[in-house]
Amino acid sequence: DAATIRKMIVQAADLAERHDIADLMDMTADGFSASPGDHDARSVRGILFVAFKHYGSFTIRYPRPSVEVDPRAGKAMAAVYFMIVSRNRPMPDFKGLYENPQQWLEQAGEKTDLYQLKLELVGSKRDWRVKKAELAPFKGLGF
Repeated sequence: DAATIRKMIVQAADLAERHDIADLMDMTADGFSASPGDHDARSVRGILFVAFKHYGSFTIRYPRPSVEVDPRAGKAMAAVYFMIVSRNRPMPDFKGLYENPQQWLEQAGEKTDLYQLKLELVGSKRDWRVKKAELAPFKGLGF
């Protein structure tokens, strides 16, 4: 359900902050793909390795992800707007805006570059896996 998928996203952000590529990739389904480009799980591991080395120590901040679940089809879609912030960089945490994604985006977008991650998930109830991930720079309020 949506709450389970949101918890999964929290866990994924924590894993990324720890640079834990193996456990992060364990959250993917067979046949996983990522874009831009046409990347399979193996190439995404390499991309994450390079990205984590580039960013060093960081935190990921984001408002409540949007999630739509189709339990009959065993599919779900999620969208996560986020920023990556160096741990040494002073930045408001925007925690008070977690439940208000539009206001979070407006205020956070004034401080740093934002990204949008769209996820296609497969599974049911408490066992969801990411089948497809699409990362793009955030280009404006798409509500």
